[in-house]
Amino acid sequence: MYQSILVPVDIVEKDLTKKVLPHVEYLAKLANAKVKFFHSLPVASAIVNAYSFGFDEFKDKATVQAEKWLIELIQSIDLPKENLSYAIAFGNPRDEILTMANELQPDLIILGSRRPNISTHLLGSNASGVVRHAKTAVLVIR
Repeated sequence: MYQSILVPVDIVEKDLTKKVLPHVEYLAKLANAKVKFFHSLPVASAIVNAYSFGFDEFKDKATVQAEKWLIELIQSIDLPKENLSYAIAFGNPRDEILTMANELQPDLIILGSRRPNISTHLLGSNASGVVRHAKTAVLVIR
């Protein structure tokens, strides 16, 4: 069934990630699938403007923190560790998820979504953007 699963997660949304994990574990166990967790670190305009003032230093600290959290997440999952990996990118989450999906070509993307509110109806959420533009199946967990 699903041989490769991409799981975008937000290190700030830990409760949402907890809701996604049982689905990931269940589906990955069915076919011994490979699972790649993915986190996109936002690039705020202030950070971009501060590029010449040590952006690489900020990037390293943010990446280290995200990497630490992803490693802890992987250690907590009841799946063979050789089937689990992670990736981190800087940029708009929706765009980076879609880029990763195009590179990885997973059979399924599993991601969490909060309940829609007025801002997501006007601007669109990351989950809805992934659903609209992904070239593969997407499972959205609420």
